[in-house]
Amino acid sequence: MEQYIMKGGNPLAGEITISGAKNAALGILAASIMTDEDVVIENLPDVRDINVLLEAIQEIGASVNRINRHTVKINASNIHEVSVDDDYIRKIRASYYFIGALLGKYKSAQVPLPGGCNIGSRPIDLHIKGFRALGAKVDIERGAVLAHAIDLVGSHIYLDKVSVGATINIMMAASLADGQTTIENVAKEPHVVDVANFLNSMGANIKGAGTDIIRIKGVRRLHGTEYSIIPDQIEAGTFMCAAAATRGDITVKNVIPKHLESISAKLLEIGCEVVELDDAVRVVGKPRQHHTNINTLPYPGFPTDMQPQMAVTLALTEGTSIVTESIFENRFKYVDELARMGGCIKVEGNVAIISGVNGFTGAQVNAPDLRAGAALVIAGLAAEGYTVVDEIGYIQRGYEHFERKLRSLGAVIEKVDSDKEAQKFKLKIG
Repeated sequence: MEQYIMKGGNPLAGEITISGAKNAALGILAASIMTDEDVVIENLPDVRDINVLLEAIQEIGASVNRINRHTVKINASNIHEVSVDDDYIRKIRASYYFIGALLGKYKSAQVPLPGGCNIGSRPIDLHIKGFRALGAKVDIERGAVLAHAIDLVGSHIYLDKVSVGATINIMMAASLADGQTTIENVAKEPHVVDVANFLNSMGANIKGAGTDIIRIKGVRRLHGTEYSIIPDQIEAGTFMCAAAATRGDITVKNVIPKHLESISAKLLEIGCEVVELDDAVRVVGKPRQHHTNINTLPYPGFPTDMQPQMAVTLALTEGTSIVTESIFENRFKYVDELARMGGCIKVEGNVAIISGVNGFTGAQVNAPDLRAGAALVIAGLAAEGYTVVDEIGYIQRGYEHFERKLRSLGAVIEKVDSDKEAQKFKLKIG
C-alpha cells in the first residue's frame, strides 16, 4: 500500500506552480458531453478524480483523446448510454454532475448515487428539487438517480441552502431548457463561475455566476469550444499553509490572488508575511505566530476544504485558536491522528479548540480524507523526526504529484509502497 514517508524540520522555500482547479474541472468535464462537437480542455489537473471521470465519460461512448497530461479533447457525438457505470461513480462525489449534463442534452439520465470522501452528509435533495422544477420526473431506485423529461422548461428555483453541487448541476440542465431559469441563493465559489464561463463559451446564456442570483436563458444546442481551467484555490492554500507551518518562504505561482483572500487574511492575522503579486502570492512564516479564530463558510468566506490545513498551522502557534466547521460534520477526523504527533485539539460538536504547542514529533498516521491527508503531510514536514502517512490514495485524488512539488521546495519526502522502501529511505536520509 502506498504511503508518504518524510523527515520533518526543514522550512520549505522556493516557488511552486499551481495546477488547474480539480473542483472546476469535474464540472467542466461533465458539461463537455453536452455538445456533439469537439471540446478541448486545457490546464486539467492530473489527479485521480479527473482520470476516473474521464474513464466514465469514455465508458458511455464519448471519444476521449489525451493530447498531453493537462489537455484533453472530448467528442460526445457517439454517446450511446445515458446510464453511468456504478464502478466509476462510487469513487467520486462529483459523478452527480452527469445527471444535469445528460438530462440537459438527452432529457434522460441514470446515475448511481455518488461516493468520494466521507466528510459528512452531502444529500442531493437540492439537485433533485431543481431538476423537478425544470419539469423532470426524478426517482431514486436501487441506489441510482433516474431522471427523465419530455421537455425541460425554465423555472424559478430557490435553493434552501447554498450548494456548489446543486448550483452547477441545475445550471447545466437549465442551459438546454426552454425559456428562462432563475436560481436564487446560489453558490458563488470560483469553480461555479468557471463552469458557467465554460458553458457560455459553448453557446449557453448564463448571467450572474459569482452573485446570489443566476439567470439562464435556455438555448437549443451547445457547440464545441477550447477552454482553460482556473488555478486550484485549495492547492494554492495548502502550500500557503505549508509555508506558515514550517516557518518557510514559498511563492505560489499561477494563482488568482482574489480567490485566496480569506486564506491570506488568516495567515496575516497569525503573523505571517503575505505579499500579493499579479498572479502569485508569497507567504513567509515567522518564528513566532499567534492564535486566531476561523469559521468555515461558503465563498467568499473561509473554505471548508482549507480547514484541516489551517488547523494544523494553528496547532503550532502561541495561544488558543477556535475553529468552527459550519459546512461538514465529519471534518475533524484528523484530530486523533494529529494527537499522535503531539497536537493538542479538543473537539466539541462542530468546534475545535486548539491549544498551540511548540512542535510536533513524527509518527505513523492515517489520512482520513483528501484535505485532512494533505494537512497531516504538512504536520509531518513541520515535525521533528520521521512521519509516515498511510491511505495516501485520498491525497492523490486531489493533488497532482504532491510529493514531487514538496521536494522542489526542500521537503524530505518520498512515496513508497512497502516497509522495505521506507527503511531504505530512512537509511539514505540518516
